[in-house]
Amino acid sequence: MRAEGVMRERRIVMCVVLALCVAFVPTVTHAASATNAPSQPLVQEPRAFGYLLGDVLTQRILLQDGDHDAGAVASPSPGRANAWLERRRVRLETDADGRRWMAIDYQVVNIPPTLTQIALPALTLNSSAGATLQVGEWPLSIGPATPANPFNAGDLQAMQPDRTAPPLPGAPWRRQAGIAGGLLVLTLLAWMGWWLWRNARESAYLPFARAWRQMKKNHQADASPDAWLCVHRALNETAGHVVHAGSLPHLLIRAPYLQPLRAQLEQFYRQSAERFFTPASAAGAYPLRTLCEALYRAEQRHQR
Repeated sequence: MRAEGVMRERRIVMCVVLALCVAFVPTVTHAASATNAPSQPLVQEPRAFGYLLGDVLTQRILLQDGDHDAGAVASPSPGRANAWLERRRVRLETDADGRRWMAIDYQVVNIPPTLTQIALPALTLNSSAGATLQVGEWPLSIGPATPANPFNAGDLQAMQPDRTAPPLPGAPWRRQAGIAGGLLVLTLLAWMGWWLWRNARESAYLPFARAWRQMKKNHQADASPDAWLCVHRALNETAGHVVHAGSLPHLLIRAPYLQPLRAQLEQFYRQSAERFFTPASAAGAYPLRTLCEALYRAEQRHQR
């Protein structure tokens, strides 16, 4: 009898344990599902009416208020939200009460020809804490800034004539152009005067410049004794003493810019010796005019 009583007590305990397990398991499952169920946060919606093309509206979603904190929430990606709206940027804001909000800017990028109802798209936001925030659609109205059909009364027509641009005052521009033109003319005149003065000064003071000026007046310069003497005087004046074939190196030391013409000068002195110091000389033709011009150009480059 005692053994039967013990067995009956064990059966009673097992029944109680099984009943408790059956009652506890659904409760845990329900609590877990309640934790993972999407929640609807507090949302500050924008004004629902009166939007035109280009307007920007902002939707704010509460993430943290006191002890309630959704944690880090993944932001929705920017881009086209629907046919009428474009999601521009997403940012986090904190108000004066210390509450943290997610602010989402939308811009109206397309409008219908008549007043039309649209909606901000619904959002599903996932947080790092495992919670899911569900934001529903928000209806809006958008419309065109002007009616599709004009009034067709007076100047209120579908097509307006081009507006003529107001003429710019031309007097200041003409005055400035005149001043600039006058300064340009003065600059050119000053440059021309300096150029003439420089050439006149060179012709008056530089030996080969004077010789070249006289050479241009003599059409028979290559055979004229006066032309040969003129070139000799220019060479003597440049060297500071009488120059002959033997003293030509001293001339080139004093006037190194004549060094490229050394061969022509040596030939010149040979021809001159035959012309003036050899009796009954039959000296051939010599390009004296070409030599004189070459000496003048070398002197001119040296002076500049």
